[in-house]
Amino acid sequence: MTSQMEEGMERYFEDVDLGDEIGPHERTVTDDEVVEFTTLSGQGGNRLNRFTSDEQAQKEGLPGAIVPGIMSMALLSKLLTDWAGFADVKLLDVIFRQTVPHNQPLKLHGIVTDKREEVGQGTLEADLYLDT
Repeated sequence: MTSQMEEGMERYFEDVDLGDEIGPHERTVTDDEVVEFTTLSGQGGNRLNRFTSDEQAQKEGLPGAIVPGIMSMALLSKLLTDWAGFADVKLLDVIFRQTVPHNQPLKLHGIVTDKREEVGQGTLEADLYLDT
């Protein structure tokens, strides 16, 4: 069963079944990683915004500095591509339900929810999520 395959193994469309699990993968995002990400993504990179400063985040009503949404999306994309191997992510639609804190363990996982062939190409859909 695919959910028991190791990460990093090449995965083929015919090997994947509805309900197969993706992950879980545990990850902690550090303060320095957020600073590096915001610098590279053009979101400021300094320690004076809600992503890098507890003080600024608290001024905005947050409990502390948060991981940028686009960085959370990148982590989930990586989870998917690490699991799938050679695959293209064609659409990543996200609903943010809570903020993601720095320096706390995160659990990334998902489940395959659809499998079909379109124009001779295999297409999978999955629900991915990140728990704090």
